[in-house]
Amino acid sequence: MKFQRRKATTALAAYIHDSRRRILLAWHRRVCRDPELVTAKSLSFAQFTDSVPRVLDAFEQLLRSNNARSERTAREVQREGAADHGLNRWQQGFALRELTREWTHLQCALLLFLDKYRTQHRGQAVLLRKARRNAALTCGEGASQSVECYARLKENEAAGRMRDLLAAVAALQKAAQVRAEVLRQAAHDLRGSVGIISNVSGSLGRAHSPVFREDLRRNLDRAVSATRSLLTDLLDLTRLEAGDDELRPSAFDASTLLRELGEALRIEAAAHGLFLKLEGPATLGVTCDATKLKRIVQNLVLNAIKVTRDGGVTLRWCRAANNAEQWLVEIRDTGPGLGAIASPIMTALVRATENRRTRESVAAAVEQAPPPAGEGTNDTQPRPAVAPAAQAGPHSPSLGGEGIGLAIVKRLCDLLGAGIEVEPAQPTGIVFRIALPLVVRSHTGS
Repeated sequence: MKFQRRKATTALAAYIHDSRRRILLAWHRRVCRDPELVTAKSLSFAQFTDSVPRVLDAFEQLLRSNNARSERTAREVQREGAADHGLNRWQQGFALRELTREWTHLQCALLLFLDKYRTQHRGQAVLLRKARRNAALTCGEGASQSVECYARLKENEAAGRMRDLLAAVAALQKAAQVRAEVLRQAAHDLRGSVGIISNVSGSLGRAHSPVFREDLRRNLDRAVSATRSLLTDLLDLTRLEAGDDELRPSAFDASTLLRELGEALRIEAAAHGLFLKLEGPATLGVTCDATKLKRIVQNLVLNAIKVTRDGGVTLRWCRAANNAEQWLVEIRDTGPGLGAIASPIMTALVRATENRRTRESVAAAVEQAPPPAGEGTNDTQPRPAVAPAAQAGPHSPSLGGEGIGLAIVKRLCDLLGAGIEVEPAQPTGIVFRIALPLVVRSHTGS
């Protein structure tokens, strides 16, 4: 009897293993059909599944376990996979409700395949009850551990912002003086522009020379343009100080926007003796919040200029090679590298990026490997487990402290449903890479 139970358990675990890809595809389809899960639709299948294959490995081990030690080992694999899943969902800009809801769909997909197995193997009610219980525990505990990791990272973001805010409070008086000076200068400039407009308008009525009238007209155009720009800046400042984070997506050409922004930032780069290269297609149609996109890129480029002493910064954009629903913005500098930047958020982003690189390498190796003898190439064949993600070790840069600029960028990326990665550049410097959906929906946010 014991041998028969072991045989039946092994057969069920093998069935789950052989159905691995179909289970993941069923989970993906359920999530994509859920109107509440928006961010997942912009991910490739590999990005979507990320660490969940390790959770399924743990589920298979639980089915096979016959003692407390093997069950503890399976639980540890499940905890690690679920925690990395939470880390990656934080990096990809998921909302917390999306993270928890997708675990429910994973449990439903698992139960669907267990029901299929039951129809083919009658008389195994006890085994299938245990399997359904393990599926519920695996997904329930996985959701809890993912949320715990996700919440911890959110707390780190909040703690970093709090430290910066406390530092800002200490300098409030000076900031108020600076703001008063800005407003005083703006009022002075406005008065000067209005004076120029008034003088030029009066002179136009008395000018008889066509050449003189044309000069006056050009001066008038410049004065009006300067006044309009100044008023726009004042309105933008007021809106930002009010904390207006409303998402306003619209269709526009991202190439035009980024080239215009880059040309404006070249002045700042040149003032530091640096170059600013712009690389991207002539046109790239997207639907996004242009203001928030500009703030993300401007923050990262200005930060890159700030830390770079020699060389310069490259701003690059393109469609994502492996995802038809995404496009990429990349900011690369020739500065001192990751070791010169201190930030817990940077630490988490570096770790998440390393995790993704590891998964992509393993996936590429699996795709290139020939199938075992006697097996087909359909999606029912066994798939190797994803290797554990790289962990930060002694070789990792020593990071600490906080900078509000990166926290702002991460928050804006969350609002746009965008993922952010950071990694060392070669031979020196840092690369920030933003993966944005081609179409940002107005209800995307955290």
